[in-house]
Amino acid sequence: MFFFMDCSPMRDILAGSIMAATSVPQLIAYAETVGYAGYRGLATAGPSLFAWGLSTGSPWMNCGVTSITALMAKTDLDGESFVAEYGEEEYVRLVSAYSLYVGMASIILGVVGFGKLCGKTPKPVKAGFKWGCAVGVVASAIPNGLFGKGAKELKSLVASSFVNGAVKWMKMNVPAATGAVNVTNLLFAISSPHLWTIVPAILFLISTVFVMKASKLLPKWLPPGTEVIIAVAAATLYSMNSNYEGGIVGDIPTLDPDAGMSFLDGKIKIPVEIVDVKSLLMDVPVVDRFGGSWPMLALSATLFAAVNFLSIMGIASGFETENNIPWSAPRELIAQGIACGVAGATGSAPVSGSMSRSLVSRMAGTTSQMACLVTALFWIYMMPYMSVMSPTPKAALSAVIISAVVKSVVIPASLLDLSGIDSVVGWGTGILTAVTSPTIGFGSGVILHIVLSVFRTKEKTA
Repeated sequence: MFFFMDCSPMRDILAGSIMAATSVPQLIAYAETVGYAGYRGLATAGPSLFAWGLSTGSPWMNCGVTSITALMAKTDLDGESFVAEYGEEEYVRLVSAYSLYVGMASIILGVVGFGKLCGKTPKPVKAGFKWGCAVGVVASAIPNGLFGKGAKELKSLVASSFVNGAVKWMKMNVPAATGAVNVTNLLFAISSPHLWTIVPAILFLISTVFVMKASKLLPKWLPPGTEVIIAVAAATLYSMNSNYEGGIVGDIPTLDPDAGMSFLDGKIKIPVEIVDVKSLLMDVPVVDRFGGSWPMLALSATLFAAVNFLSIMGIASGFETENNIPWSAPRELIAQGIACGVAGATGSAPVSGSMSRSLVSRMAGTTSQMACLVTALFWIYMMPYMSVMSPTPKAALSAVIISAVVKSVVIPASLLDLSGIDSVVGWGTGILTAVTSPTIGFGSGVILHIVLSVFRTKEKTA
């Protein structure tokens, strides 16, 4: 059944509107994490969420580009080097093509029943993977927070510092350890406050603290995410009324009035640009990013889809335990595939379940999947008015990301609770994820768990 029996359209319209408003800063911030312009996050979020709303069985779960999917896509495709060589437009096509492959892999996994197997992922591997990804997200967000020109300025500073030799050595001798370079840059950045750009850094730190603490100070009737809107709005107003020296979102292109889809002789228009899917699959050199190996591309897309599903599984399982909302693993995995496919066809990175947006959906009183559709339509039709976000400081958007993950990086409770061999597996997975890539880290963590299970068996026998 598509809608729940006790659904309330008016409540879903209200809840969908709340989710649309509170999620805008995240859409821009995670697009920056992927490696392309922030406005693209706004322009492409609606279609994939609409597809998700039509295919999921959960009334509350939301999907979109998340910090983890953004990081994984950028790392798997070596986004920074690709943009430097070919430019952003070609990179968008590359990411879109990868989304299509991830979508196809998700659907295949759903059909063959992988969803149930995914539930057996070892707890230490999941804990370590989550921590390693969080470290990578922090490494991606910090440059825009502390430096006026973002990652370019940080790289320039690193190149002229004492750590440049180590960075060069890693790039030449351990090319797979892309995360190690990012972590090195992160450590250099946070340990060099004398190099920070003063105004963006102060704005970043204030915004981060506010977003993390304000929920306890604001009226309880305000929806979660209000603190994000306040912080970003205040930063935007400051940027508009001062000679702000840091990076901003910048111009948001307007959609061609004749672009998009139209129905009933043009009476109904959907302002969404559809990418030529055949061209993405046939002409975009995705396979070249995996050494020219189709099996490696297939393996990477499959691992991406499997890891992606862990987020959806965690959200759905939580709703089942806390609210008795049943869910079907095969259906949600196929829904993930459909949403990723639509994401690819509209120029977006792969999508997954979003914990924060799903919790907002539950809190806002959502009664059915209709709320997802309302949110998606808001994003699609409000895009022409999003130029208001042009002067938004990237430092404030970085604060939104950092505030969501920094606590779990500094105090990784799920890892600290592990002991013995489980601790070795958890920390090993986390470190490998942080210094290589999420895909390699997760796969290595599973292998590490299997290898060390021999010693666990010996411990029990003894």
